Amino acid sequence: MNLKLLFLCLVLAVLLVPAEKANDDDDDDDQGNSEWVFELQEPEGLCDPNPCRNNGVCEQKGKRRFECDCPKPFKGKKCQRGPKHCRKGRCGRGECVLTSTPPFYECKCKEPFQPPRCTHLSLCEPNPCKNGGTCIKDGNDFDCMCPTGYRGRFCHVGPNDCYVDDGESYRGNVSETDDGQECLYWNSHFILENGADPFNSFEDKDGLGPHNFCRNPDGDDMPWCFFRQGSRLSWDYCDVTECLTPTGVVPTEIDPTGANPTDPSPATPQTTAPSRQPTTSPPPATAKPTACKPLTTVKPTEDPQPSPTPAVGTPTTTAPLQQFATCGQPQPKKTVTRIFGGLKVSPGAAPWQVSLQVRPKNSNSQFRHTCGGVLIESCWVLTAGHCIEQMKDMQVVVGGLSLNMDETTEQTLKVEEAIRHENYRESLAAVYNDIALLRLKGTDGVCANETQFVKTACLPDAQLPDGMECTISGWGATEDSQYGSNHLLEANVLLISQEKCSEPQVYGRVLDNSMFCAGHLQGGVDSCQGDSGGPLTCDQNNAKVIYGLVSWGDQCGRKNKPGVYTRVTHFLDWIKSKTQAASP
Repeated sequence: MNLKLLFLCLVLAVLLVPAEKANDDDDDDDQGNSEWVFELQEPEGLCDPNPCRNNGVCEQKGKRRFECDCPKPFKGKKCQRGPKHCRKGRCGRGECVLTSTPPFYECKCKEPFQPPRCTHLSLCEPNPCKNGGTCIKDGNDFDCMCPTGYRGRFCHVGPNDCYVDDGESYRGNVSETDDGQECLYWNSHFILENGADPFNSFEDKDGLGPHNFCRNPDGDDMPWCFFRQGSRLSWDYCDVTECLTPTGVVPTEIDPTGANPTDPSPATPQTTAPSRQPTTSPPPATAKPTACKPLTTVKPTEDPQPSPTPAVGTPTTTAPLQQFATCGQPQPKKTVTRIFGGLKVSPGAAPWQVSLQVRPKNSNSQFRHTCGGVLIESCWVLTAGHCIEQMKDMQVVVGGLSLNMDETTEQTLKVEEAIRHENYRESLAAVYNDIALLRLKGTDGVCANETQFVKTACLPDAQLPDGMECTISGWGATEDSQYGSNHLLEANVLLISQEKCSEPQVYGRVLDNSMFCAGHLQGGVDSCQGDSGGPLTCDQNNAKVIYGLVSWGDQCGRKNKPGVYTRVTHFLDWIKSKTQAASP
């Protein structure tokens, strides 16, 4: 199958958000004029839920239209456009961050470039090294020789800088990831432009603020941060040590003036522990060119045996009957959409997301992530038909967010049977009836056990309106992607009408009723995120329904070439017939 038919997967990030070039020539991201894309897709909107962003007020106009009354300074069909304070080149070799007071931006220079515009270079004058560190010139760069006990690029991390438990209370000074990536400021325009009102305060109880210190505001396993990776925005866990024992000492306060993170206040005295080592991924396995394959291989884990969660007031002896009694109801540990803009998936926010993993038949090789999928019953996973590989052992991992580490929340289950649609067909132009069911191996009809991190998505019961905003998620680590993500990411896409998607300049006559388009017609990286087979979920009847499966596309990010998804409503009878026929 032609490679250009592949749906190139995430993320990271991806949410992939346009970022500054790898050579750090700034950043800007012109936010772009996306007004016309809303007009082209002719969104049919209702005002419940409110489609207007940034506190816009929705007013319905007739049966199919709505208007958003946008608060200043926001504009656009959905109040999605704000002032462009961080224009390209404004901060030279630095990072442009948003502030709540005029001029509403600030340049955070990257040493050895100096304020105010980050265009003038000065090596070691003034000395950027903290805590008595010695600055040593190295060509056009410098190194800091740190005194004993201090570390970090600027010797700004003290010997007692560590975190307790999952690091939610961490207020230390580490500002680099496990792999040495420099963290973005939490008020960087790269992060805020899609999810926050830059005229509100950036500081909150979760330790976020105008700084780039690592934090854990969403209940993840340990402190983390966002960073730029080439042209992508991604995130990773930080190079921060875990305390041996809690001390009860109040964490370090953040300087509310927005001081440079290289001028930290003293860290909280705590007992130190060895640094957590970054987890590396083995090289990718060779795979056929027609499937979405990973950069990352995943170490298989033993099948966990978590206890089922009984319903309130019900005897625990009937626990198997209580499993997955409801669907489409996530229970994220914490939600902080104000700051994330839909980039990073919080623990429990996409509990139906599945990592489909394969290895050669009857081998002892490690399983590797190959596609996404979605849990619809305890023993059934929905995925794309092109994800099914012959002569391969298959397993699924549910409840996890990271591909490169074992997590206590995840469950690993063997695939008993893979059922691809009988009329599945690939052509040079499209993939038809691209759907499959995976029957999992279990005991007494119970395979996956329901937890806060493992739940089912609902099947849809009707077609949804064009222009509706839905969510795709996945890791997107493929051999065709220079940057994948080891961590689950998500993005928002718009449902595009079949008529619009069938126009000659889009996909023409190759589409049929088994598929639909979603994304953004103006192109861009945000139209090609998500693993093949992964879920496109929408809100319907106060629940999350699996409305589409990531299927294929004509390359990635091209204008008028949005992602193509399997239309799940077209296959409801087929899903029902297969799952019921296999029931005992």
